[in-house]
Amino acid sequence: MAAKNVLSNLFASLQNAEMRNKKECTIIPASSLASEVLKVLQKKRYIGEFEQIDDGVGGKLRVQLLGRINRCGVVSPRFPVKSSKLVDWEHRYLPAVGVGTLIVSTPQGVMAHSEAQEKRVGGRLIGYVY
Repeated sequence: MAAKNVLSNLFASLQNAEMRNKKECTIIPASSLASEVLKVLQKKRYIGEFEQIDDGVGGKLRVQLLGRINRCGVVSPRFPVKSSKLVDWEHRYLPAVGVGTLIVSTPQGVMAHSEAQEKRVGGRLIGYVY
């Protein structure tokens, strides 16, 4: 399965579980990119703890929800972005300035757009959450 599908599945599962006010959700299949995205969401306090469960097939991720995600999604195609142009993408995908986070895959790893701006690194836009 392509990584893009794994990410869209991740965001769809989170969104659906949040809309139903669930306390946790299971994401299948797991991937290292999905784990990195979850670390960013955890750092920004959109989700609580998460753990990877090895089931011998593709693996699963169990995520504790905090009820803070209103909307999230994958950005497809993965647009290349420069750190100076992140503000333009912020206006396109997020509801207001300072609300939400764009998730960027950079040469220094997966990070929030605010961190990428501070470090002045560009990369590829992979998702958003608010």
